[in-house]
Amino acid sequence: MNLYKFVKLVFFFSVVISTISCNSTSEEVSNEVSDAGESGIEATTRRAQELESERQARAAAAAERMRRSALATRVFYFDFDTAEFRPADRGVLDYHAQDLASNSNKRIRIEGHADERGTREYNLALGERRANNVIDYLIVNGASRNQIEAVSYGEERPADRSESEASYQRNRRVEIVLD
Repeated sequence: MNLYKFVKLVFFFSVVISTISCNSTSEEVSNEVSDAGESGIEATTRRAQELESERQARAAAAAERMRRSALATRVFYFDFDTAEFRPADRGVLDYHAQDLASNSNKRIRIEGHADERGTREYNLALGERRANNVIDYLIVNGASRNQIEAVSYGEERPADRSESEASYQRNRRVEIVLD
């Protein structure tokens, strides 16, 4: 029973102490505000503006990190026997198109690749269709045609020479190469 009374007493004192400390903190803050010559509304407005500026700076920094990350992504993978790039790649390609649109002197080469299944001629044509689809998307989104060169290597330059589905997947790609 003594332990129960002791715990109850400690709890009571902790509540009293936290209440006192909260009251003194709010009094100190209001004294600081009145000493600075600002009303509570002016101080609140100023703090809100500071917080908004900080939020905008963080958002701008995050947008810049996202842009750099997207521009660092230069390989886009394709499904078997298709020339359509994946919908998930659209956002990254948008950044590439914007970068080309804002840098008219920048030149890139789009290299189309295929896995080794199919004839050499078919894979060259498939690599070309893949490259052209990426080029068309970049142009529609702001890039200029004279900034972009297309090359198809078909199956001639595999990223992975083994014969597994995973290696075939790595070989079905388009690469953006900076000139």
